[in-house]
Amino acid sequence: MSDKQILLLESVSEEADQLLRGRAKVFDASSPFTGEEVARNHAIHAIVTRGKGDVSRTLIEQCPDLEVIARCGVGLDNVALDFATRRGIRVINAPGSNADTVAEHALALMLMLQRQLYPSISAVKNDEWNFRNAYHGDEIRGKTLGILGMGNIGKKVAKLASVFGMKIIYWDALPQSLPYAALPLDKVLQQADLISLHLPLTNDTRNLINREALANMQNHALLINTARGEIIDQEALIEALRQGQLGGFAADVLATEPPAADDPLPAMPNVLITPHSASLTARTYNEMCVVTVRNTLDLLQGKEIEERYVFNRKAL
Repeated sequence: MSDKQILLLESVSEEADQLLRGRAKVFDASSPFTGEEVARNHAIHAIVTRGKGDVSRTLIEQCPDLEVIARCGVGLDNVALDFATRRGIRVINAPGSNADTVAEHALALMLMLQRQLYPSISAVKNDEWNFRNAYHGDEIRGKTLGILGMGNIGKKVAKLASVFGMKIIYWDALPQSLPYAALPLDKVLQQADLISLHLPLTNDTRNLINREALANMQNHALLINTARGEIIDQEALIEALRQGQLGGFAADVLATEPPAADDPLPAMPNVLITPHSASLTARTYNEMCVVTVRNTLDLLQGKEIEERYVFNRKAL
């Protein structure tokens, strides 16, 4: 066993956990937000987390021996990235590891919402076969899908949606050579029948989908979010849904998770919410955890890892 000590803010897959504990001394935080308690009493060389663990500036300051911050996943909005980089700490994640499963989830939400599958299934379970007389679902075939953010997941969604016969348009901050029409953001919002979000959460994308953006969409448009909840101004979203300014909303992420008991959004009739579970299939969850843990241990032992996994390599 290595003499390196690791702070684990959240659980990881069983295989990854065994790998971690077999090669390092692991200290478990009592919750994703209590790492400072452990750090004050132990020399921590690496912090491993998933999506909730708060790797704040304060926590990093409590770890003078810190070498690596590892996120078993893709987004890094729960990590004080700039501060870690200034301290010379390598921040690693698992880019692309959840692209297939999140893309599948996004398509599933589109189909569920467009075809009214949830109310249809619920009606039959409640012995209401006559719901078919009120059914007004539609197909995604022939619809225009607007993708905001053409990264790994966005490209997967575009490929799957094309197979369903959808026309793809997209907006991305970086120009790309793709077989789809790249348009300004306002044009994508205006033209799309369905809009799927695949953007990271940054200062530029926070509340990107605000009242103005929602007003720019067609009133039958469906909005799908499997990226980050805070990309959408939720109050503006609720208002747009209530006023019939938007056809429907489906998401795997919310600005506040879990939602408050009095949050009206999950109960709205044209809304489908899943509990941030798009990448929690057994296969993908294990792959994300194992590759991240293995890379963490290798870095602590002075080995190099693939460049794509070190998020802040160029800044160090």
